This record gives sequence, structure tokens and C-alpha cells, in this order.
Amino acid sequence: MILGIDAGSRTLQEAEHLLHTVAQVLGLPGDAIGCTHFVPADAAGGDPHVACSLAVPESAAESIAGSVAESVATAGAESIADVSWVLGDRRAGPLAGGAALAAAEHETRRGGRVVAYPGRDLLTGTVSVGELLGRSAIQRVTVLASPDPPSDDVLVVTADHVRPVWRDGLMTLLAMPAAGGRIAPAEVPNPTPCCVDHA
Repeated sequence: MILGIDAGSRTLQEAEHLLHTVAQVLGLPGDAIGCTHFVPADAAGGDPHVACSLAVPESAAESIAGSVAESVATAGAESIADVSWVLGDRRAGPLAGGAALAAAEHETRRGGRVVAYPGRDLLTGTVSVGELLGRSAIQRVTVLASPDPPSDDVLVVTADHVRPVWRDGLMTLLAMPAAGGRIAPAEVPNPTPCCVDHA
């Protein structure tokens, strides 16, 4: 089952923190699949923001549903009223629409930036595409502006930050060309804010 969580997070970092904390409080394994999702203003009433989704074992869904509000409050929300969640047909909170959007995108694998997944911690330094696919839950690698996937021996410079996305039902790493015939994840760990050098 997919748990959707929405605390109106304004940044990816806030949403990732919420996601990891809820997974920890619920006692989920570190490789449980968790995603962030952009929620447009019209989808949840209010400002655009970032919601989360987290795969939870169906066998634990009943007990999780009873503790979701407490765990998300522990994750840093100012109050339980500030956090919305959806699990199956249960929902609560003012941003339940955003939580439902996140859960639906994850469930159908049609959207979401995958933050936590099996093998994530093994993707450090430089690894080959074959190693990346073999060590993790990532199912496909695509390179921007390239019609063909990279071969298994192409090196991926991870910068210890590999965030795939759901695309066409597959966990897909979007990559870009890098120096020396290598590739790197398209999402960089600490992007420079726009116009920082113009201030």
C-alpha cells in the first residue's frame, strides 16, 4: 500500500526530512520506497508545495493507519492539524488532496522523485551503469538528448546523490553527459540558486 503524506512542505529538503522521519517512526526498513511529489496550487487548494509517498507493507497498514497522525507530527509539523495523510480509503487533514495525489502517482508509477529505495546507499562514487542497475531498484537509465540508453560499461559519477523518477512505470535515472565519456545524474546535490552571482 502507498501512504501519502502532505505537510505543505515548501522545499524538497523539507519533504525529504518529513519522509525519512515518518519512515523511521513507523519502523519501516531504510530501503522502503519513498518519493517526493510536486503538488500544483489547484490540486490541494493553496500554494504549490511538495508532498510525499511511502510504500508500506499491506500487513502493517491497519496499525500504521492508527499511528500516522502521531508519527507525522513527530516528524516536525507544528501540530497534527498541519499534516494530511491518505492510506487506502482513509484520509485526514486539510491537504488530503495533495497526499492523495502523491499516493496515486506512486501507486501507478506515473510520477514522483524517488528519494528512498533499495540499493540507494550502494550508489556512491563512480559506478558503471551495469553496477547501478544491478545494485539498486533502478530499472532504467536514460541520458538527456540521447535516443539510446547508455551501455552497461559507461561510468556514472554519482556525487553520492542519485534520485531517480517514475517514468513509464519504471524507476528511471535521468542522466546527463559528463567529462570523459561518463554520465552523471541530472539532479545535482546542491544546485546553485538562480542569479546568486547577480546579487
